[in-house]
Amino acid sequence: MSSNKFETDAIRTQMERSEFLEHSTPLHLTSSFIFEDAEDMRASFAEEKQRNIYSRFTNPNTSEFIDKMCKLEGAESGYAFATGMAAVFSTFAALLNAGDHIVSARSIFGSTNTLFTKFFPKWNIETSYFKIDEVDQIESLIQPNTKILYLESPTNPAVDILDLELLGQIAKKHHLIYIVDNCFATPYLQNPIKFGADLVIHSATKLIDGQGRVLGGATVGRADLIREIYLFSRNTGPALSPFNAWILSKSLETLGVRVDRHCDNALKVAEFLESHEKVALVKYPFLKSHPQYELAKNQMKQGGNVVAFEVKGGIEAGRQFLNHLKMLSLSANLGDTRSIATHPASTTHSKLSESERLETGISDGLVRISVGLEHGDDIIADLKQALEYV
Repeated sequence: MSSNKFETDAIRTQMERSEFLEHSTPLHLTSSFIFEDAEDMRASFAEEKQRNIYSRFTNPNTSEFIDKMCKLEGAESGYAFATGMAAVFSTFAALLNAGDHIVSARSIFGSTNTLFTKFFPKWNIETSYFKIDEVDQIESLIQPNTKILYLESPTNPAVDILDLELLGQIAKKHHLIYIVDNCFATPYLQNPIKFGADLVIHSATKLIDGQGRVLGGATVGRADLIREIYLFSRNTGPALSPFNAWILSKSLETLGVRVDRHCDNALKVAEFLESHEKVALVKYPFLKSHPQYELAKNQMKQGGNVVAFEVKGGIEAGRQFLNHLKMLSLSANLGDTRSIATHPASTTHSKLSESERLETGISDGLVRISVGLEHGDDIIADLKQALEYV
């Protein structure tokens, strides 16, 4: 573990400088690397040497990015991916065999749910789900062939909070691999490894990039598990590009100050919405009305940048609200400098049935706001004027 503070590690973790003594990390846009002689080449492929061979395996830029992520999450090792979903798929595919079983929280990203329900069953890998309020039933779902316990916290999109330490204890008791998607919190707000997680997954496309520029993903955690993920990924090719790795590593340098502002704005937005007569429900982890408020305060430094709420009047009222936003963007992304409004039932979670959506807290009228870095007063002013049309 580093003795430095988060912000220092995020800035000062860099690859070794070249002979040019550059202050800022250079780009290494190369597909491959050369060898000194035949013996060097043989020893490198035999992994008797730790060195770059081919950028599908490792690259100085991807290595710097993952080194930072490991320091910030308190992880032993990691691997960087082209997207967050490449990280999710590759992590599970590397660790599971035909006949294995997953226990997962019901409230997960729509594409992850599609992996579990449509694609993994083709390889005889099944998933059992527990609801946010059914944590006490997890052990009854565990089977002799259960291998992984998986969750997101805060959840997407309803920002519910799961007890990471309790689930870590269950995973340890039953010898399960405990995997947490930490995308909404980022390593700045929450470190699942401290609560027992074996692996932590990120869509770096979101707050880690923070500016809506590039795609990326990462899995960090136990070195023995990362080794399996590395070997799978080295041969299947979901690697992060050097350019995107360079962007993401630079983005981590400002993660702390950006997320502080995101969280300040989000709390103000949540408080405004909660006081508005046309809003039926507001969910934000650091609102005292949130059902897991105390748990969120124990696990997280701040509440994150995502606010979920429901407009009175159902789906038609929600559409009127979205259609009258002037500044906020309508997009399926989140974690951008720009504030974004999304209707999960018709976008990110549209592949779920109505009953499945309701089980995850997604009503037809639910709106998810990814609160950006604009001035908080301007964000609230746009929300306020759009609510007048509801």
